[in-house]
Amino acid sequence: MSHEFQLTHDIDLEATPEQVWAAIATGPGIDSWFMGRNEIEPREGGVATMTMPGFTAESTVTAWDPGRRFAYRGKAAEDGSFMAMEYLIEGRDDGSTTLRFVHSGILTGDWEAEYDALKKGNPLYLRTLAQYVKHFPGRTAVPVSAFGPQQPDQDTVWAAVTRATGLSKDVREGDEVHFTIDGEPIDGVVDTVLEPSFLGVRTDDALLRFVGGGGMVLTGHHIFRDVDQATAERTWGDWLAAALA
Repeated sequence: MSHEFQLTHDIDLEATPEQVWAAIATGPGIDSWFMGRNEIEPREGGVATMTMPGFTAESTVTAWDPGRRFAYRGKAAEDGSFMAMEYLIEGRDDGSTTLRFVHSGILTGDWEAEYDALKKGNPLYLRTLAQYVKHFPGRTAVPVSAFGPQQPDQDTVWAAVTRATGLSKDVREGDEVHFTIDGEPIDGVVDTVLEPSFLGVRTDDALLRFVGGGGMVLTGHHIFRDVDQATAERTWGDWLAAALA
């Protein structure tokens, strides 16, 4: 069974339209708040790719109006499912920007669960975008995606991740964070919480995101300094394995 869907989200951003465009329509910009390593061919009909460990998704740019509108559509799967993204930028008199994000497509299989995940997940990524343009303007990040071992359920994952980051299970936005990874101290503040599936931490040089569902967890980190992506992903993978052991 298939289901056509459309989700619309509006968010106000403390950034100019030019800054927002760089964040949502260039590879390095998208790397700094969304998923994986991204490349965008800057024209209508161009190719957009997103690469995660062991996975690459390819899309076609369907709208390219710099500073105003950017859209792309993924290839349809054999069952007809696909996703399309559209960003509409509107500048404000005070120099800020209102962004409308429209996520549409066709879902198949257990579409209700996938739709619910998108409905909850999209605002979380947009909040990361807001953190990026506010706290790291003019900078770009190295994306770090690492996967932890499968667990019996998401509550087990949440308990392990909060414990390993020195937080309580009932963590709240604004809580301070102090822990170490490979001997390196991590000091920051919790900027986003959706228990038990999403924990966001902002440091002076990173946006750390722990994303989970169905007993799995991965990092969707964005590191705003010169690090080797492969090394960082191995390090965080080892950290997750130890946290969930």
